[in-house]
Amino acid sequence: MQVLSYLIPISLLLGGVGLVAFLYTVRSDQYDDPEGNAQRILSGQYDDKPKG
Repeated sequence: MQVLSYLIPISLLLGGVGLVAFLYTVRSDQYDDPEGNAQRILSGQYDDKPKG
């Protein structure tokens, strides 16, 4: 039972870190245009022979 006194605060801390990371990504507009990316993948306009 004593191990719960360690695991509960650790799990709350990790959950808080995950929540802060998610809020950071939302506020920095990383989820701005998911439909546009899907359309670009499916379009036939791509370069078969890139320069490089």
